[in-house]
Amino acid sequence: MKKTFFFLILIISAVACTTKPVEDNALSDSEKNEGWKLLFDGKTTDGWHLYNQGKVDSASWSVQKGELVVNSDSIGIVHGDLVSDQIYQNFELLFDWKIGKAGNSGVFINVNEQDSIPTAWASGPEYQLLDHQNIGAEYLKNTSKHAGCLYGFTPQITTTTPKSSTEWNHSKIIQKDGKISFYLNENLTAQEDFSSAQWKEKASNSGLAKVYKNFGQNISGHIVLQEWAKGVAFKNIKIKTI
Repeated sequence: MKKTFFFLILIISAVACTTKPVEDNALSDSEKNEGWKLLFDGKTTDGWHLYNQGKVDSASWSVQKGELVVNSDSIGIVHGDLVSDQIYQNFELLFDWKIGKAGNSGVFINVNEQDSIPTAWASGPEYQLLDHQNIGAEYLKNTSKHAGCLYGFTPQITTTTPKSSTEWNHSKIIQKDGKISFYLNENLTAQEDFSSAQWKEKASNSGLAKVYKNFGQNISGHIVLQEWAKGVAFKNIKIKTI
């Protein structure tokens, strides 16, 4: 009996040793078979450009040690939000993010990029990224601005505190025919139907729409990573069409 048990342990150990963990910014065989694509290769900013500026050299976004990083305080370079080259409608998006101390940033979806719209947040709803531990109690009083929220509209569905500014968070956005779900560290944090009359009323009555009429009107568009006052880093950005 002991010999049999020992033999089983050896087999399990051997299998574990031959199963390699998926590296950052890479796809497993099963992910490839399921149709996942990398939006960040861990080496370049290929597939991305600055909002309304195209592919610009010496931009504030760079790749450092496998991370897509923005240095918003840098001078003498071109600044701007980072926009996916492709447009997406029905998709599942995964990404890991780490934000600077007291950082406040976001990921926008359904962005309509054109010269007449000066910024990404003028058309695209935002998945909020935030350092809860250092942002300050006054800011956190508005629960629709917490991490994982549909920024400015609803509090978290599941109360979820993001990890500290030195740790990675995992996020997921799913959109199907205008219906979206946001997840933060595996918890559902927001849901909305961008095709519904209720949403159109919310969007049109928001402060954003009072300035920019295009806000929240699309159920497809670019994905945008925001450049804001504090640094933010991304990795493992993956997307699958559904």
